[in-house]
Amino acid sequence: MNQNLPLFVKELMAYEVDNLTLAEATRHAPFVDYARCVDDSQRPYNHVGDWPAEGELYPVRVVDSRTEGIPLIHVLGFQGEAPFYNAFAPHRFEVILTVWLN
Repeated sequence: MNQNLPLFVKELMAYEVDNLTLAEATRHAPFVDYARCVDDSQRPYNHVGDWPAEGELYPVRVVDSRTEGIPLIHVLGFQGEAPFYNAFAPHRFEVILTVWLN
C-alpha cells in the first residue's frame, strides 16, 4: 500500500470489500453519503444477501474498486456474501446527499 496516502484513505482502502455498519464506516471517514436506489432489476443469480429496493433511500459508502476499476456503492448495514458482499454497480443508485459528521 502507498505509504504517502493519508491515514483515513489507507483505512478506507482496507474496507473496499466488506459488510460495514454505519458506525464502522463513520469511524473510517467523517461523512455518510445517502443514495436512492434507481434500479433494482436483474439481480445476479449468484447474489446471496440483502438487495436494495427501487425508490428507497440508503446510507452508503462510495469506494473505488481496484478489481472492477469503477466506483462501487456499498450499502451500509447490508449483509452479503462473496464475491459481491454489499457492493453494487453505480448505475443502480443516485447519490443525493453527503452528511459531514463534524
